[in-house]
Amino acid sequence: MNQKQNKQSGGKAAKTAITPTRAEDYPQWYQQVVRAADMAEPSDVRGCMVIKPWGYALWENVQRVLDGMFKATGHRNAYFPLFIPKSYLEKEAEHVEGFAKECAVVTHHRLEDDGQGGLKPAGELEEPLVVRPTSEMIIGATYAKWVQSYRDLPILINQWANVVRWEMRTRLFLRTAEFLWQEGHTVHATEAEAREETAKMHEVYARFAEDYMAMPVIKGAKPEHERFPGAVETYSIEAMMQDRKALQAGTSHFLGQNFARAQDIEYLGEDNQRHHAWTTSWGVSTRLIGGLIMTHSDDDGLVLPPLLAPAHVVILPILPKGKPAEPVLSWCEQLAEELRGVRFGDRNVEVELDTRDLRGGEKTWQWVKRGVPIRLEVGERDIAEDSVFMARRDLGVKDKHAVKRSEFVATVGVILQEIQDALLGRAKAFREENSRVIDDLEAFKAFFTPENAENPEIHGGFVKAHWDGTTETAERVQKELGVTIRCLPEDGEEPGSCIITGRPSAGRVVWAKAY
Repeated sequence: MNQKQNKQSGGKAAKTAITPTRAEDYPQWYQQVVRAADMAEPSDVRGCMVIKPWGYALWENVQRVLDGMFKATGHRNAYFPLFIPKSYLEKEAEHVEGFAKECAVVTHHRLEDDGQGGLKPAGELEEPLVVRPTSEMIIGATYAKWVQSYRDLPILINQWANVVRWEMRTRLFLRTAEFLWQEGHTVHATEAEAREETAKMHEVYARFAEDYMAMPVIKGAKPEHERFPGAVETYSIEAMMQDRKALQAGTSHFLGQNFARAQDIEYLGEDNQRHHAWTTSWGVSTRLIGGLIMTHSDDDGLVLPPLLAPAHVVILPILPKGKPAEPVLSWCEQLAEELRGVRFGDRNVEVELDTRDLRGGEKTWQWVKRGVPIRLEVGERDIAEDSVFMARRDLGVKDKHAVKRSEFVATVGVILQEIQDALLGRAKAFREENSRVIDDLEAFKAFFTPENAENPEIHGGFVKAHWDGTTETAERVQKELGVTIRCLPEDGEEPGSCIITGRPSAGRVVWAKAY
């Protein structure tokens, strides 16, 4: 069925490629964007997903850029075991308590015939092995062997890996039982060095989100009840999605000496005394892909920031009927090669040349839904005028115009950067439009309650309001309104009175509904 012929509820013809629209059913819209862009699909294993080539190419670009940023700050990659002995997790009480309910556990090491045509587990392990939900404990055990002297420090290592957290309610990219991520784990001789590392990686994540994902974020510390299990401090970047909910997009943890004490990570100092080291950990995951989708995409499908897009330009030849296709295809191939010689960001322009035998409209809509930043249509008339018909994905689908071939090749990098900047500007404007500073409790409640809002169609977002610092108050708001404290923003220091209890407050925090 042609996208223009899809039917919305009520029998009206849809004017978008994706149904339902964001306004009609945001969660279902998200799922449809993922599928229409051919990024991922649910697997036969409960809660897990298959990441398809287009989605994985996007993740590879995320990896490539972040990996370069990590190495530029002195980190190196390594790999550690998938399995963690249960006794390792038990060494840090707060850590194991935080992850216990999400752990997948291996208890046997082989299968045997059950005598009824099936298989049964056999060979019970002496100690159960946890499939890693995070690697602090197994990496820490290794570091305890590596660290002997202050001369061995700092250790600055990152790992690209998969992890398993047994989630009950899953959604592609945003929350799955198995997901891909990176986790940095560092060891330092002093508290000051470890805190500096934590802040540095927090800033790396914020720069990546804004400079590459075109996704503006708020940086800040997590309240105590929201910290990573076992951490002394946790810092996050928080982004606003188009349904005005917050997405925690990355975290950096100052672990103090908690894990070093639990795992005996000690070193001989310059003073010839034994000291426990100071450690950090930090990570982002394929959740970033979900955040990118929800920040930029529209009711026609995926919209990709050019710096991370798997392809920058797609060329769509319009082949003449009853005539040889070769002249048009040859012209398009030459154009593709010219474009591939142009640099944009840290790579050459990547081009898709779609020569499939499909109707032009069907082919066009497939690439619209996949979010390629620039589409070029090329037919005999365009070739005769040595031009291309260009459309930008950040503009309307029908917003196309002719451009001379030489001009387009010369300016493609500029156009791509304009799209990148436009997406960031649009996302920043949306966040500002849906953020408030509120000091009145009833206004606070109304902002997060559709039926009480001044405009029920536009409610919710980010609120900066005072908080008395107690877990009890935060949990009360979460229970009553479904709203949580996202972070204590870096610019939030401003004495006042808690919007809930009226008790003294050291500063404003960011409140929002969240994923």
